[in-house]
Amino acid sequence: MTKTARSPRSSARVIPLRRGTTLEMVRLVCPDSAQTLRISESFGLAVLDSDGIRDLHERLVIETADALKDGLSERAMQIHLQRIVGAYVGSAHGAGQFYTRAVTEARDATAKLANDSRDEDLDGPVGFDSQAQRKREFAADMGAQAHALRVAAEGAVAAYEQVVGETWKPFERPVDNTTDTVGRKAAKAQMSAFD
Repeated sequence: MTKTARSPRSSARVIPLRRGTTLEMVRLVCPDSAQTLRISESFGLAVLDSDGIRDLHERLVIETADALKDGLSERAMQIHLQRIVGAYVGSAHGAGQFYTRAVTEARDATAKLANDSRDEDLDGPVGFDSQAQRKREFAADMGAQAHALRVAAEGAVAAYEQVVGETWKPFERPVDNTTDTVGRKAAKAQMSAFD
């Protein structure tokens, strides 16, 4: 009797990771300094001191780390700053996503000008702006806010690199698969039969 060759089974379990928000993701959704300046000039908004905001937040994180250095080990400091910087980056990313949606809504409302039945964009009563104008102004405000949070996050990331000595990366936590009940696993197995 001959034995068939079996391939060795790998007992290692692959755990997928939940990707964190990176500074690059923030830069993709938040306006940069040049665009923010154009927005400020076009809508009559205050011009932000981007460098001042960035420098202030960099100093803030560095001074925080300096105040905590006697009470935290290097690893504890790294973990703490990881969380602090992650909060800045996450906040900026959320603001950038909100800004992107506001710009889309402003573009959609403004594009309705080409539509013959454009009641929603007719001028409002005397002294009031049209709906499209309000959406454009709201998007401009959100752009300034997203930019301010972007440069604050950039300052925090720069401070992390100075204090810890390595480039900041978002924490990636394992995906929680505890919700995969026996019923769900059975449903997945059954559905895979249709593939």
